[in-house]
Amino acid sequence: MYEGVLQDLIDELGRLPGVGPKGAQRIAFHLLQAEAEDVRRLAEVLVEVKAKARFCSVCFNVSEDEQCRICRDPRRDLTVLCVVEEYKDVVAIERTREFKGRYHVLGGAISPIDGIGPDQLRIKELMTRLADGTVTEVILATDPNLEGEATATFVTRMLKDMDLTVSRLASGLPVGGDLEYADEVTLGRAFAGRRSAR
Repeated sequence: MYEGVLQDLIDELGRLPGVGPKGAQRIAFHLLQAEAEDVRRLAEVLVEVKAKARFCSVCFNVSEDEQCRICRDPRRDLTVLCVVEEYKDVVAIERTREFKGRYHVLGGAISPIDGIGPDQLRIKELMTRLADGTVTEVILATDPNLEGEATATFVTRMLKDMDLTVSRLASGLPVGGDLEYADEVTLGRAFAGRRSAR
């Protein structure tokens, strides 16, 4: 549609997750109108993050060091391990300030349609972490969708012979939501996880 580098920029921005053609076009025109120094700073940060960011050698969270700040923190509870799909899930849980244990990032979820099986995830590394007996509780915090459920079920089966408490995050209806808009899985989990009102 546009010519030269502007179209190249729109095409590259459009490859980012969650950015459609119109969003890519808006971002491209914003960058075109921005101060040169602002664009240069953005470009430098993009190059720097690619060069410096890596995965924690313990939990596979994003880190600039060999170990992430959570794994280095001596105040964290070593006996409780929260298993999540992606590093963005760690950020979401940390924002609640409710969890004081450590994490294990699987790197995705089982999705046969996308060609992702258990071997593509960090399940072997999880089993290695659990082998020394330090961890006594595993919390499965995978997404409440088909892939997340399949992953949680698979991991639960892998852990069945270990002396661990295995739990799944409660899920159900969001505050302020309407029953008529809830999907069957969410509504079913809300019924299964109901608790006493007295």
